[in-house]
Amino acid sequence: MPLKLLTDEQFTGDIWRMEIDELTGILFLETRDHTDKKVQFSAINLSTGNILFKDLGIPERWLTGIEAAYEGVLLLHFYQTETGPAHKGLMAIDAPTGEVIWTDYALSFDYLSENGPVVYDSRVHPRKLFLADIKTGATTRVYEPSVYKELKSSIVYPDLKEANNLPDHLGHKHPFGNTVHYLEHNNFRIVSLHALKGGGLIQLLEVFTEAGLVYEDIMNSGIQKMQPEAFILYKNHLIYIKNRSELKVLSL
Repeated sequence: MPLKLLTDEQFTGDIWRMEIDELTGILFLETRDHTDKKVQFSAINLSTGNILFKDLGIPERWLTGIEAAYEGVLLLHFYQTETGPAHKGLMAIDAPTGEVIWTDYALSFDYLSENGPVVYDSRVHPRKLFLADIKTGATTRVYEPSVYKELKSSIVYPDLKEANNLPDHLGHKHPFGNTVHYLEHNNFRIVSLHALKGGGLIQLLEVFTEAGLVYEDIMNSGIQKMQPEAFILYKNHLIYIKNRSELKVLSL
């Protein structure tokens, strides 16, 4: 039986980054419109496929991006300068409402622990780490490395394999470049490959069971070079981007 999409959402900008909140299963997206110099944010509940907010902008139109997500809160960072990669300042957005719940321009993010974000005051040297309250931004607890372990991710990435080593029934026997990205989950076998079509290069996603092909999509067409890994698996959700600006989620 063919698979059905849980989410198929088109965005105005290119999908630049995705972040999944391990505690709530909310997928956050950062999209960028380079022509208009505008960054926007969106949130999708992976349990239901519902859009919590979409194309949300903040007063800083460009020099900001996703830092982390925890307990239903999206954490954004700012940049110290327009030309440098260093981050400075944090803003927290509540997923259910899309509202800004706190902002601190002095704090910078270090890593995400099982207990929440670990941060530091960029004005203070040497650097001193604190555990921040994701709901308020308060930094009342000093960092304890033996207590605040790094939060583990449930995201699974495909393996790069030679097509000759795959079962015969899995799609194209001679993909362009002879390598594919491959992942097995439950009874599904997921393959991403490049192929020539009409003299151009395309990137395909194919999902198989023992009975054969149950889902297929062209993720990119008219491309000039082979693309990196094209999908991720989060628990029972196959997540991929089509044509840089369309998000698709399949429930496996």
